Amino acid sequence: MAYHSPVSTGLSGRCPKCGEGALFKGFLKFNENCESCGADFTMEDAGDGPAFFVMTIVMFVFIPIVIGFQFLTDAPGWLVFVIWGPILVLACVGLLRPFRGIMFNMQWVRNAQQVRAKDFKKPDFKKQNED
Repeated sequence: MAYHSPVSTGLSGRCPKCGEGALFKGFLKFNENCESCGADFTMEDAGDGPAFFVMTIVMFVFIPIVIGFQFLTDAPGWLVFVIWGPILVLACVGLLRPFRGIMFNMQWVRNAQQVRAKDFKKPDFKKQNED
């Protein structure tokens, strides 16, 4: 089986196993399995990770530009909001799908699973105190 980079397959929205099948069914909804190789995508659990990275990147890239625009033009606050609000929203929405694909494909390559409380054993403190 050939190795497919989780970043390149995630950016293109392709299956992390074969690199061919579509990863997404809708804009952000994952397919249940790959139409090419049959890989199961039901274990997907990207959580809030993609949204956090997108918001952080947009904040560090665009907010200094917005503040610089405000200082250079001395535009009223409402105008800054009208101009930059849609740009910030489109930047976030535009980056969310690729980052969601990358995070899922990295999860797939590393076989990462969500840790659940039932997976932990209760410590036996009596036995530890006897030693």
